[in-house]
Amino acid sequence: MGGRGRPVTSLFGRLADGTEIHSWSLENGGTRMKVLSYGGIVQSLEVPDRHGRYADVSLGFDRIEEYVASSPYFGALIGRYGNRIGNGRFTLDGETYQLSVDDGENSLHGGADGFDRRVWDVEPFTEGSDVGLRLSYTSADGEMGYPGTLEMKVTYTLTERGDWRIDYEATTDRATVVNLTSHVYWNLAGAGSGTIEDHELEIAASRYTPTDPGLIPTGELAEVAGTAFDFRRAKPIGRDLRTGHPDLLAAKGYDHNWVLDKGVTAEPEHVATLRDPASGRTLEIATNEPGLQFYSGNFLDGTLVGPGGHTYRQGDALCLETQHFPDSPNHPSFPSTVLRPGQTYRTTTIHSFNS
Repeated sequence: MGGRGRPVTSLFGRLADGTEIHSWSLENGGTRMKVLSYGGIVQSLEVPDRHGRYADVSLGFDRIEEYVASSPYFGALIGRYGNRIGNGRFTLDGETYQLSVDDGENSLHGGADGFDRRVWDVEPFTEGSDVGLRLSYTSADGEMGYPGTLEMKVTYTLTERGDWRIDYEATTDRATVVNLTSHVYWNLAGAGSGTIEDHELEIAASRYTPTDPGLIPTGELAEVAGTAFDFRRAKPIGRDLRTGHPDLLAAKGYDHNWVLDKGVTAEPEHVATLRDPASGRTLEIATNEPGLQFYSGNFLDGTLVGPGGHTYRQGDALCLETQHFPDSPNHPSFPSTVLRPGQTYRTTTIHSFNS
């Protein structure tokens, strides 16, 4: 196990208006990470392989200008609504809201200026054997079209055993919808090392939400049995990637929500395991959310360059986003994402690393 130290900050860069963006370095239990005040971005996350050799297993950039200009949500906090809302529109309590549209006709990850592009207040902490950061941000009523002033606190904790825990908390002064998540791009062999198609993935889900050509759920909860979407037993990601399933063709790979068998739970429960056979690194995910969006890096196109000059190509990383379902505000049968005054939104996701 690695050592533990109080989080250390340094200047990462400045936005065009002069706003300073800081980087925070944390280490505990053999896990090392760097977090930016811009977007709550995990800029790097390093863990050892079976021989104790460290590698950064998350995709990122060296400069703030790259995050601002061209980042596909690398490592970012996502909100006010993670994933897609069809036509950027929903109705709540009889009133229809038009959101920022940034993905064709749809709203994706909170709109053109979502939480991934906001500057968060960051407070470091050391409590017992844990170290971490408390990130806070206030989203104004009407921001990106969403109703209600949303007060948020997101806590990143590195535990004594090297787990990365995320605790999300939010309150509102007006009925709204909320679906927060994290958008780390994982490659357990190391960022820029090549494809993740040989990574083995297991997801505790018997169903998924099929989508229309715009990647908006149709409302159906389809069985994964006998399809390319069956990850109930661990298998290489590339095994069924090119089977010609219509949903895979529409998304250019996996970019879908799995309906977790456990549903919404009071406490985080194990839902997924990702393993890189070559390095021995394993990521296990536990959450109390009902859904998991698995995205196989389909839209990485070789134009983005990371630290060390590594080019990020299609399939060079994957995302496992714990969440409520996409477009839930327009599907009454889906678990609700409505938050009302007097209620507190709380959800937790835990990432555990082994080798």
